[in-house]
Order: sequence, then C-alpha cells, then structure tokens
Amino acid sequence: MGIFSSFATDVAIDLGTANTLIYIRGRGIVLNEPSIVAVNRNTRKIVAIGHEAQQMHERTHKDLETIRPLKDGVIADFDVAEQMIKRLIMKVQTKWYTNIRRMVVCVPSGITEVEKRAVRDSSEHAGARQVYLIDEPMAAAIGIGLDVHEPVGNMIVDIGGGTTEIAVIALSGIVIDESIRLAGDQLDNALVQYFRRNHNLLIGQRTAERIKCEVGSAVELDPELELSVKGRDLVSGIPKIRTISSEDVREAIKDPVDQIVAAVVRALERTPPELGADILERGIMLTGGGALLRGLDQRIRRQAELPAYVAEDPLTAVVRGTGKVLENLEYYETVVS
Repeated sequence: MGIFSSFATDVAIDLGTANTLIYIRGRGIVLNEPSIVAVNRNTRKIVAIGHEAQQMHERTHKDLETIRPLKDGVIADFDVAEQMIKRLIMKVQTKWYTNIRRMVVCVPSGITEVEKRAVRDSSEHAGARQVYLIDEPMAAAIGIGLDVHEPVGNMIVDIGGGTTEIAVIALSGIVIDESIRLAGDQLDNALVQYFRRNHNLLIGQRTAERIKCEVGSAVELDPELELSVKGRDLVSGIPKIRTISSEDVREAIKDPVDQIVAAVVRALERTPPELGADILERGIMLTGGGALLRGLDQRIRRQAELPAYVAEDPLTAVVRGTGKVLENLEYYETVVS
C-alpha cells in the first residue's frame, strides 16, 4: 500500500431503493439519507440530494424534478445513481484528497448479472478502486450477529423499500432465496390507490409513508389507532382533512402484506428438512424498514407456525453487516463477489 495508504479509505454502502446508508472503516455508520436526487430539468444539473431533495419531493416547480435512481432495489437511472453515490460519499469524507480503496456494496439476491454490473460500474465511476458485492440477506444476517459460516440454518426476511429478500443461510452461502419486488414502496402505493378509490382523496407518497409508519399494521390492534390525513378531495378539487383508522390502513395494505407472508411460506416449503429444523429452533429474523410494520412478526408467526422476531435496529442491519465484512474482508471472502 505504501505511503498513499493513509490517503485511502474503505467504504461500505447499503444502496437502497428508499435510503442509502454509508459505513466508513474505523468510523462506523456515518450517513443515512433518502436515495433521492433533485435535478434541474433544463441543465440536468443536480440541485440537491438526500434529505434536502426529499424535502422538495412532490413540491417541485416546472424547472425542477426529483428522481429516485433506484427502483425495486436496482439501478434504474445509471447517471443519477453514480452522481448520488459520489455526492453522498463527498458529504462524509473528512479530507478532500482521500480516495476510496475498497468499497463493499450490498445488492438484492435476485438481481441479474447485468444489474450487478451496473452497480459495480457505478461504484467504480464514483471512485472505488476495488468493488465487492454482497447479497442483502447475507449482509443482514452478519449485521444482526449471526455466524454465517456455521453449518446451521438461519432464515432472514429483509423488507426494504423496493424488494423483500428472503433467504436461508448456512455455511457462508444462501441455500434458498426468494426475492420479490414488493416491499415498502408498494405498501405506500397501495395506500394512495385505496384512498383515491374508497375516500375520493388524493394523497402523496410522503403522506402515504407517514400513514403506514404511524397507524399501519399487519394484525388487529387493541385499541385501533386514528390519524388525521390531509389530501385533495377528488370531487370538489380542494384540500380536505379526513380522519382514518388503522383498520382502513390494514385493509389498504392487505394485498402486499399477504404476498410478503406467502413468499416466506414458499421459501420455507423449499427449505431442506435439516435446515428447517434449525429455523424451528432459532426462528425467522426480520430486518429492513418493513420489519417495523406493527404486528408483521405476529402475522408471519401465525401463518408459518414458526417463531419470528424483529431484529434489533432492523433499519441498519444490512449496513452494519456490510461494514463488518469491510472490516474483515479476509474472514468474509466467501460471502462477497
């Protein structure tokens, strides 16, 4: 490495559809911002990224647009994704002359080789000399403290913004994986459609996300919750306030929640019996932002007839695991590509 090693840094990135988290070797998690960029429509120059761009989302004028460069866990807009990665890293670099020696990026387990190539290329163009990729459920398992090298089955359900990753892990590899492009974003869309259809109320994505976080649930609540929601009345065309209940929200998101639970059951049905016995003993671990939906662990427990637990700090599980891999690449060389 020589004299220039002190000017190089190693970075781990959880490049998510909804949020991007960055971990820097020796410093830990240094950034957690929305994966969104505000762009000038005329010049195509980036005006804002992350939290600042999120504030502008659904509030822009004709010269500005907000872009989420990742869709369903993969890069949909190559140029914008590359710029976003570059600028987010610049936000957390303490020295202007520091370059990136190694970068570990996590990717959905169900993506194609072409999509992997796009992630690798974007990371290299953002300045990384060496790029390693790790599957999201593997990173999540490492992040919550599981020993993935053991000959024991662990089941991870990582529910992000764009994808739900379900995997059974043993001996440093993914034995069974089920990746569905249905997660937090689809729950938000289901809420937007439900209020349009049933309440003649047009709400934005940000409002839908707030509703999901504050009163969303996968099982009956006692007591049920209520929330005042602002939106545009589709009949009169003017802004209105409606009071909605957690029962309304549960009905709105029933379909996507059912599909996530069904995917977990499908993965269990394909699991070899010995590993299935391990999962019966150890339980199913839920990570990602979607794991915070009230009662989702109970719902999976009820349907799969197996223990299910929400991991501690599920939002950062993937980046914590990616960071551990970065800190000890030699030990984890079998889980990266």
